Amino acid sequence: MTALHIAGKSFTSRLFTGTGKFSSSALMEEALLASGSELVTVALKRVDLRKKDTDILSHLLQPPFNLLPNTSGARNAKEAIYAAELAREALGTSWLKLEIHPDPKYLLPDPIETLLATEALAKLGFVILPYIHADPVLCKRLEEAGAAAVMPLGAPIGTNKGLRTRDFLEIIIEQSRVPVVVDAGIGSPSHAAEAMELGADAVLVNTAIACSSNPVQMAIAFKLAVEAGRIAYEARLAPVRHGAHASSPLTAFLNED
Repeated sequence: MTALHIAGKSFTSRLFTGTGKFSSSALMEEALLASGSELVTVALKRVDLRKKDTDILSHLLQPPFNLLPNTSGARNAKEAIYAAELAREALGTSWLKLEIHPDPKYLLPDPIETLLATEALAKLGFVILPYIHADPVLCKRLEEAGAAAVMPLGAPIGTNKGLRTRDFLEIIIEQSRVPVVVDAGIGSPSHAAEAMELGADAVLVNTAIACSSNPVQMAIAFKLAVEAGRIAYEARLAPVRHGAHASSPLTAFLNED
């Protein structure tokens, strides 16, 4: 399986992970280590940026993890930009998962504010991975604005419904010149494998691991599913056919002497 490259950085694992909803920080660390994930996202609202020894950061500021702060809770571009600058100053990273969702019920991203924030943050030198609707037009606009990758949703956050936006994801993957990370809605390892078989460069999973009855085992399952899906994509899947085609000749023996 080939490595993934984003903004000049290489990742062996194509499974990105979230850090919310775990019953304890110790269990979170154990599950993330089992997943093999190298890029983990944490909501800035859960971290005291004045102290790096907060409980969650003490488990994440270590190899193999690379921290991806996210702006979950920001309601507009102005709030997201402010949070990003605070995070860079406190955590020493310019990497940012940009999330702007003013609706607290469905947590759907605001496309207009996300594009405005991406344009501004790119000029400030941030490596931006915006969380967005599976909108091919918006993805191209974000790419042109300087996004290092795009993160279209498979389904609303935390629903575990899988790739409800599959048709649009296929278009995004076909057109994108930056990595495509399917984010939100992935509820089972089979969903992750499906996204990777489509050609997604990576997936981000949180709820499906953290809320399972055994997060460590589930993390391992997702690790294997992502690897299998990517290997299948690189090997090129056999074409889908509508009629039956025998895997072995049915009449060749009739011609034998």
